[in-house]
Amino acid sequence: MEKVPTPEEQIAAIIDLSLAEDLGHGDVTSEILVPPELEGQATISAKESGIVAGVEIAGKVFRRVDPSISFNVLSRDGTAVKDGDKIAGVSGKVISILKAERTALNFLQRLSGIASLAAKYTAETHGLETYIADTRKTTPGLRVLEKHAVHMGGGRNHRLHLGDGILIKDNHLAALRAIGMNLKDIVARAKKKAPHGLKVEVEVDSVQEAMEAGEAGADIIMLDNMNPDDMRQVVNSLKGKVKIEASGGINLSNVRQAALTGVDYISIGALTHSPKAMDISLEFDPKSFKSASP
Repeated sequence: MEKVPTPEEQIAAIIDLSLAEDLGHGDVTSEILVPPELEGQATISAKESGIVAGVEIAGKVFRRVDPSISFNVLSRDGTAVKDGDKIAGVSGKVISILKAERTALNFLQRLSGIASLAAKYTAETHGLETYIADTRKTTPGLRVLEKHAVHMGGGRNHRLHLGDGILIKDNHLAALRAIGMNLKDIVARAKKKAPHGLKVEVEVDSVQEAMEAGEAGADIIMLDNMNPDDMRQVVNSLKGKVKIEASGGINLSNVRQAALTGVDYISIGALTHSPKAMDISLEFDPKSFKSASP
């Protein structure tokens, strides 16, 4: 069996691929203009309020370009920052910092945007026993980082990959019903064949289907694009017997209304498929420039 990469190996591969994309043909501007011996200090700062995520990843990018770069974390992942707050300090060869700058900021801005959006959703459910969760609607190749960012914003992680849980969705149901299986048959087959420890979740789009899934023995029921009244009816009938997740059509304006129905989880694809990147910049201290000692 092929070895599954560790998270650290995945992150290293992501960083290498990202640097190859930006630096694979060199940095012609810096290389023809900046003396290789010139050193300096720069500060990475927030230009707006939000939750920081990806600081250590940014540091890894700088050190991957040049191991001699010093990267000092000033605001750790999960920290709330405002415009002007310092996130990290970077010092070393100016040419190396310039080569790593864009890739490091790309990670930091996107992941902080995800964390900040997750924090907004979790704030809407404050005081309720409903958790905000992400989905697999992530940027290809960046899932491990983006799910970390959701966690830093106070959200929870749904399945990391297709082998991480059994989720019988509408297309599974359509395919299996076409060969004569009903919902009870489908759930029974899933529970019988499920690897040890994996729960069986079923996506439904009506109160009747939710009741059928509960009677069939599903461990988790996902209510897809249901209105609050229908969600509440399902919760009143099945709460405590199965875990109930709401998904689809939920945004910042109605997430609290969905949470008030009593569902256990609300999964939000927008956390990772359409966050606004956080505005973060890197600026050199003009007084810090000096030539390295021979």
